[in-house]
Amino acid sequence: MSSFLSFVSQTSGTAIDQDAVEDASGCLDRFTEAFNALDLARMDAQLHFPHVMISESEALLWDAPNQHPSDFFQRLQSTGWASTRYESKVPVLTSKNKVHFLVTYTRRSNTGEELSRHTNLWIVLKKNDAWGISLRSY
Repeated sequence: MSSFLSFVSQTSGTAIDQDAVEDASGCLDRFTEAFNALDLARMDAQLHFPHVMISESEALLWDAPNQHPSDFFQRLQSTGWASTRYESKVPVLTSKNKVHFLVTYTRRSNTGEELSRHTNLWIVLKKNDAWGISLRSY
């Protein structure tokens, strides 16, 4: 972008771009498949960097892959977690290269019991012909 005004003046149509939603949703599915497979490298492959996570009033910025703590999955498993699944992925803003999803997912035990439920905003962008998650707000 050449200026702030041209950046914020870009508009998305009100119609949902179904192709973009399908492609971006596939990115979310691949991320969660990798998550459930305990595969940090495959998870990172579904992220665009810099990658932003927002929680409350705090923001975390990852400039590159390999930022998860080495014991990330061990900590998660200590809560009884065995898998994560999407309950819904609702596109709330779309264009041909960007989809904002209101994502609801559950964390589940090895018996399928729901341990927790989360609803977040995730933004998926298409850059260099690849869809990747750019922002997650928790």
